[in-house]
Amino acid sequence: MKNLIRKIFFGDTVIREYSTVTIDGEIKEKVYLQRGENYVDISQQQFLLCLEPVVFGIWLDLKKFPIDEDANYKMHFKTAAGVTFAKEKTLAIINLDFFDKIEIDEKVLLLLKLINTKIFHANWLKIHLLYDRYYKKPEFSFDKLKSFAAAYSFPRKVRIISFKEDNYFNIFPMDLLGDLNENYVFGLRHTNITLSKIIDAKKIVVSEVSCEYKDVIYELGKHHGSAPPTLDSLPFKTIQSEKFGFNIPDKVFSYKEIEILKTINLGSHMLMWGRVINEKKLRECNGNLFHIHFLLDLYHRKVGDTYRLV
Repeated sequence: MKNLIRKIFFGDTVIREYSTVTIDGEIKEKVYLQRGENYVDISQQQFLLCLEPVVFGIWLDLKKFPIDEDANYKMHFKTAAGVTFAKEKTLAIINLDFFDKIEIDEKVLLLLKLINTKIFHANWLKIHLLYDRYYKKPEFSFDKLKSFAAAYSFPRKVRIISFKEDNYFNIFPMDLLGDLNENYVFGLRHTNITLSKIIDAKKIVVSEVSCEYKDVIYELGKHHGSAPPTLDSLPFKTIQSEKFGFNIPDKVFSYKEIEILKTINLGSHMLMWGRVINEKKLRECNGNLFHIHFLLDLYHRKVGDTYRLV
């Protein structure tokens, strides 16, 4: 009976928490920030930085969208199929409160904490069935499913982080980060064994890497909480970054060397704010790796317009 119900609702789709995709054209989603009656498109300016609580960083021009620390904010995650805000399909709505901010000249990284969420990827019955059958755990509530499904209703790009100090090094993937051209923001979990070293040294290197190295990227993911292997045992060759001399995979598209200027404790993750001091392009980009929530992938399948799974 369980297999029959699964077949009726989900067909032959492999059910997982997140789907790994690459994007050959344009991103199919948009994100808007609302305060009162005012809306602004923040699709390329919003970054997920913490998971417990869920905190977003939003890069805003204060001249165009002055902030109000006492206001309530909403983020609308929508498909980009419509030509106007009203005609685009809503995937999720998040209510948020002010958490903190970092001001640089006339711009601000506004940090907003999630209060509650509504999701619309599928009908109520299908979403609850999915939760009850596949996601429900003592530490994973239905509200948490909604929060993560909303946050990953916009593709989150995976990048490679490198750090080195004397004979110690670490290389690992991250998707809780944001590229602001001259600045960079990271949300690194407190359990990462390299966090304190990065904060002390105030240096980090972030690299863009191809989706074709997905298996290698996920193997590197083990290094968040454990010591990395020796350089000789890595499944790729490394080169050294120009300024810091940090080890980076030799197949990356490009990298940025970042000086860390500020940290903020967000909860489960530490925000690190930095300034780009050097940027190097090594080759043309041919497809990054992104994470999207399974519910977004499920919606894409329903409308017949999917990202390419990797």
